[in-house]
Parts: sequence; C-alpha cells; structure tokens
Amino acid sequence: MILHVTHAKYEGGYRLWLKFNDGAEGTVDLREELRGEMFEPLRSLKKFRSFGIDPELETVVWENGADFAPEFLRSRLTVEPSKSASRRPRSRRSGRSHLV
Repeated sequence: MILHVTHAKYEGGYRLWLKFNDGAEGTVDLREELRGEMFEPLRSLKKFRSFGIDPELETVVWENGADFAPEFLRSRLTVEPSKSASRRPRSRRSGRSHLV
C-alpha cells in the first residue's frame, strides 16, 4: 500500500494532527525537523500554520514548496490513547462469595 495523508489539522506550536489512508492517526511534532533551506522559513508559526494537503503528492505541503514524505510523517506519529481505552475496567462486586 502506498501511504498518503488524508486529513490534517493544526494542533498548536509545530504540531499537526494527521490521518493516513492506512487508518493511523495522531500527532506529529515537527519542531526539530525544521532545518535546512526549505524548512527554516516554517519556524515562523504564521508560515507553519499555512499548510495544506497537496492532491497530487497526497501529503502535507507549504506555500514555499516544503513538504514531508508521508512515510516520514507516519514514522514520527504519536498516537494518543482514546478516552475509552484509558478507563479502567470496572470490577463487578457482589456481596456473595465465589467459593463453594
């Protein structure tokens, strides 16, 4: 399967929430990745927030031509546990003993 970014939204700072065509979703923090000629301008939060998803490349892109490969973004994904997964299962308590 060729990996693609299907949805993206700004999360604050240099973080983006991303969803991929393989069903994976989560947050990517790109603060440490903004090095080099193409990425240095994105240290401006105003410019960083002006991203989109290119319909041909099917990944996150910026107006200056910067982009990250979907495979790179997927490798940096932090999956946040869902609220239901973080709940502890309730124990069933009764006044009766289970010993016979």
